[in-house]
Amino acid sequence: MPHRTHLFSLRFAHAFREACIDQPYNSRRLLRDLMAGLTVGIIAIPLAMALAIASGVPPQYGLYTAFIAGFIIALTGGSRFSVSGPTAAFVVLLYPIAQTYGLGGLLVASLMSGVLLVLMALMRLGRFIEYIPESVTLGFTGGIAVVIATLQVKDFFGLPVETMPEHYWDKLAVLAQSFPAFDSMSALVATVTLGVMLLWPRLKTPVPPHLPAVVIGSLLAILLNANGAAVETIGSRFSYLLPGGGTGAGIPPFLPEFAWPWQQADASGQAIGLSWNMVQELLPAAFAIAMLGAIESLLCAVVLDGMTGKRHSANSELMGQGLGNIIAPFFGGITATAAIARSAANYRAGAESPVAAMVHAVVVLLALVSLAGVLAYLPMPAMAALLIMVAWGMSEAPKAVHLLKTAPRSDVLVFLTCFSLTVALDMVIAITTGVLLAAVLFMREMAQMTKVTDITTGKRISGQNLPEGWRVFKINGPLFFAAADRIFGELAELSRNVDGFILYMDGVTVLDAGGLSSLSKLIATCENDGTRIVIADLQSQPLRTIARGGLRPVEGLLQFTSSLGEALALPLASMAQLSSTHSKPTGPT
Repeated sequence: MPHRTHLFSLRFAHAFREACIDQPYNSRRLLRDLMAGLTVGIIAIPLAMALAIASGVPPQYGLYTAFIAGFIIALTGGSRFSVSGPTAAFVVLLYPIAQTYGLGGLLVASLMSGVLLVLMALMRLGRFIEYIPESVTLGFTGGIAVVIATLQVKDFFGLPVETMPEHYWDKLAVLAQSFPAFDSMSALVATVTLGVMLLWPRLKTPVPPHLPAVVIGSLLAILLNANGAAVETIGSRFSYLLPGGGTGAGIPPFLPEFAWPWQQADASGQAIGLSWNMVQELLPAAFAIAMLGAIESLLCAVVLDGMTGKRHSANSELMGQGLGNIIAPFFGGITATAAIARSAANYRAGAESPVAAMVHAVVVLLALVSLAGVLAYLPMPAMAALLIMVAWGMSEAPKAVHLLKTAPRSDVLVFLTCFSLTVALDMVIAITTGVLLAAVLFMREMAQMTKVTDITTGKRISGQNLPEGWRVFKINGPLFFAAADRIFGELAELSRNVDGFILYMDGVTVLDAGGLSSLSKLIATCENDGTRIVIADLQSQPLRTIARGGLRPVEGLLQFTSSLGEALALPLASMAQLSSTHSKPTGPT
């Protein structure tokens, strides 16, 4: 089906080739891409730094990710307008890895996740995005948002917390214990930053709210610190080694060097090394990163398709995401995926092709080498306020509230389960449990829809030559393992003390192995009772299942007809003959 081709195709650099090679790319389109890339690049700079800090690593690694992975994914991926880089969704996965294994472990896990994404693309698994229910995605994104917002409380209020515990409830306990020692000046900077972000959209300017908010928050922090306050900034918290052996404050104003990810430092400051045990320890985390990266990037592509009317290539996008996450760790880049907010801003700014996302990466690169000194003045409370707004945006709270109010109870249960497990335990457990629970509840609902009805006295049957002691039953709905045993059990009860019945199955679209087994049991029961069966109007899939199962007509017991009319038109004498052979049935083959 042509409208589903995007779910199965795989082509290297699909989006770039489609937008810039397969169709003319002129100076007008280049200018629009340049303007869009400049806009999104400016947006991405503080976000990339804030998300790196939230993930447990210094801010420059977020910038490395934005310009290295962002460029590679845009060039090699399958979504025309997606912009990739650090995203809030990964924070709950990356922060524990960074705390336990350090930067080296985080880079190795990112590299492994990239390999898994490439394998997923080669296996054409992009189409499975269709099978993740909205209740699952809303549940785990809402849970992630709560965890991210909780992690920002420390910097928002300037709390004296050195390290955060691993489990959510322990985090809350530590924050509550430290809250009496909050810093009022830090809270003031964070509140002003947050207030500007909330009020700025009312001005209806094209400037995104977090840019003036961060600028105003930074100016306020500079003023307060000049008057004796101690508002923490990127320059005061983070440092780097200078080529001469000295130490610089903030972020290094030079490009990252190539380094093997496993030669980077672990949590104790030593090279993490590469061993089979390390790979085994990081594999679950890498798998979780790859799964979340696939979900996040493909959901972003689906959203952009709805905005633009274009079609992405799901497997090509997975390939691009995988290549970006394979290459970036060799230059200090952490995990990257498509960011919905930045991608939407890219399209709204006039982007024409993936060139816009590549320009965004170049803008981040230029900011790193030319504005590192200025970026060091960004206050940590302002970064926390920015991330709280990011968390609110990714939570999609209005959608979640609408789902809770209007969705069936099964969807609400799945949402609450995913949300609770993401917050309390682990996002991988939450997604796995949510998908399985959604599948079980869906099967339950489908099974309940399957009904058997006695239509012997219906208008379509009355007036036909139906012998005395014969009935007509109609089945509507799929006869799979969850429904078949109940339906054929009801038929066994309904057909007691009758000579025979017609089983009208035009409403049965699916018959699986469990359904065939239950049908065979019904036939055996009817054989013992001397009841004759005529199965009428089988659809193609049930007919194939019956044929593969070796179920054949049995003289005096079982007969098949192509339609209900043919079954009803069987001569009365033939029916009577069937009824007269009660003592000589043979079993189904």
